[in-house]
Amino acid sequence: MDCQKIIKTLKHKDFVKVTNKGKWFENGTAVYAKEIKENIFLLFIILKDIDIENIQALIAHFDCFNSIGLKEPEQIMFYLSIKDKDDLHYFEQYLKASNN
Repeated sequence: MDCQKIIKTLKHKDFVKVTNKGKWFENGTAVYAKEIKENIFLLFIILKDIDIENIQALIAHFDCFNSIGLKEPEQIMFYLSIKDKDDLHYFEQYLKASNN
């Protein structure tokens, strides 16, 4: 599963691409968010570097949706970093399971 397939899957699952205007995420980072409970958001952060592509997933509390990409979260409740093919395989299995 490549990065473009992941982005397509996120859009299909009603994730919204967030404009990154703050300093918490690096420039060039794509952030996709979905509210899962009041002010609790599931984020997928796709970092792009010259040599690597790194995906991070987190569940975090923000004061509102518009704070994502501007401010750091008030609390991070879950964090997963996907850096290699094994991590990506587990992530792909999670996406398949969540389709059911």
